Formats: sequence, structure tokens, C-alpha cells
Amino acid sequence: MLQCNHLVKKYRSLAAVNDLTLQFEPGKIYALLGPNGSGKSTFMKIAAGLIHPTSGSILFENQPIGSYSKAHCTYMPTEAYFYSYMTWKDAGNYYRDFFPDFQMDRYETLIDTFGLSMKQKISKMSSGMTAKGKIALALARDSRLCMLDEPLNGIDIIARDQILDAISRYAGNNRTFVISSHLVDELETMVDEAIFIKNGTVVLSGTVEHLTHQAGKSLTELYKDVYRDCVM
Repeated sequence: MLQCNHLVKKYRSLAAVNDLTLQFEPGKIYALLGPNGSGKSTFMKIAAGLIHPTSGSILFENQPIGSYSKAHCTYMPTEAYFYSYMTWKDAGNYYRDFFPDFQMDRYETLIDTFGLSMKQKISKMSSGMTAKGKIALALARDSRLCMLDEPLNGIDIIARDQILDAISRYAGNNRTFVISSHLVDELETMVDEAIFIKNGTVVLSGTVEHLTHQAGKSLTELYKDVYRDCVM
């Protein structure tokens, strides 16, 4: 579904992504792991078509990143991206206008599930409530690739379970999810594959079952081993 080969993104002399080669298959849930500055967000922004790589290639369903991939890919950034006047209803209408695959009935159900109201003004929401609304918008699309950048940040424990349950419910059917998170233990039971990125390149990857069985450790313990020398 998504392939990148020897992908590089430099900002002057700093390589945020450095010789990254990855392949994502349809119908799987991937955990993209690494501390701040490891290159996770930069990779997602390249895949979403928001920034261009310095070198290397990236293809979505064998086509270059562009209008076709944007029509079939969802990217939820860590940043808030709403206009100050918007309510959750306004945000839903905005998405519906831009994305033909946006399902308003699903969105309304998710908003209710997450304890929000369509009438609430987003600018008055807490960071946790805003995060839940962003996830509702992302999951309401029937896109073939859904990339969620730190979707559990600022979310309380109960809401995390609701969000992970929702992701599991809308996964499958050849939809691919790529989820970055520092909360590794929350993802271990639901993801198919884990990709550890360090200094912009892959240092460890594979199915969660294979990685944990081979190391005799949990995914969280592996994370601590891989990034023991990193400043978090």
C-alpha cells in the first residue's frame, strides 16, 4: 500500500528522516515508535503530502504522493488545526466538504461516544477533549490509510480505551493504520507490527509476536532497550 525507499528529509544539515525504507501492507495496524525527534512526524507529513522529501521515493498504491493519495489517506497531526469559530458540527461539515469518504453519521456517533457535543466550540475545549474530537474526525473517513500522530496524548485512561476500541472497530477491510505513540504498553495488544525509528532511520521492525518472542520481552521493555541512550 505505502512504500518508501531510502527516504531522506534534511533541514539544512539536520536529517530528520535518514535513509528510511519501509513498506506498509493493507489491513494491518502499525505502531511507529520512537522518542521526540526520531523522525516519526516528519515521515507522516511526507506520506500525507504536506512536505517533500530531499531524496528517495515514496509511493501510495504504486503512485507518487499527490492528489490521488490525499483522497485516500487520512493524517491526524499532533497540532490543533481548527478555525477559532468552529464547533464540532462545523468541523464535521468542513471535513464532509473536503472528503467524499467522510461519514457524518459515524462522526456523530464517535463524538457522542467520546463524551463531546456537536454544539461545543472547539476553542473552549481542553487539550484532551480537542484530541478526542480530532480522532473522531480522522476515524469518520473511510480512507484506506489512516495515520494518527500521538493520538493518545493528553487523553485520560478511560478515554484511551474508548479510542483504541474505536480504532480496532474501524480497522481491517484492507484499511491500514499507522499510529505513533510514546504509550507503548497501550498499543502492544492491538497492533500487528512495530517499527522502531531512531535518528530518522529504522533500527528494529517486525510483527509484535515475533519481536517479543525473539527477545523474550514485552514491547515496552524493547522500547526501553532501544532508546536507553536517548534523552526523552
